[in-house]
Amino acid sequence: MKNLVITVVAIGLAVGFLAPTGDEPADVASAEAAGNGSARLAANRTRGISADAVLSRSSDGHFYADVSVDSSELRMLVDTGASVVALTGEDAAALGFEWHEDELFPIARGASGDVIGKRVMLDRVRLGELEAENVEAVIVPHGLDISLLGQSFLGQVGKVEIADGQMTLGSSS
Repeated sequence: MKNLVITVVAIGLAVGFLAPTGDEPADVASAEAAGNGSARLAANRTRGISADAVLSRSSDGHFYADVSVDSSELRMLVDTGASVVALTGEDAAALGFEWHEDELFPIARGASGDVIGKRVMLDRVRLGELEAENVEAVIVPHGLDISLLGQSFLGQVGKVEIADGQMTLGSSS
């Protein structure tokens, strides 16, 4: 179990240092040009609707969330150090994504070397009442044991605060 946690954290940290390589598919480039944003979250903030999600720290010290991604439910590790959402191969396949080994390229560097994956866009990611659209993600088909909920989602939800064994995500009020 200790090796699993170390591997997940190492990959999460590696994904956290992702930077565009210029090799991104056109769908990622066009989504970036259009700008990431959540119309629903922005509308909720404008109307003053509280859209907080509160997660309790797990016994292993991490925060986990049940997240809806394009209408499919996934269990994810919340990783504030990951720049983007990172999907396991199993979760990506469940969402209908396909890839071939020749489509995979280095997307980050971890303690064990290059992290190989494929960039994709998620139409909609939802955690409780928090929702973001056009969320950048990567598929990491080898070596990732649980999908990671990274900054491409977290950065759109307002605040991320950790206190007293709880993580609160959502509105800044």
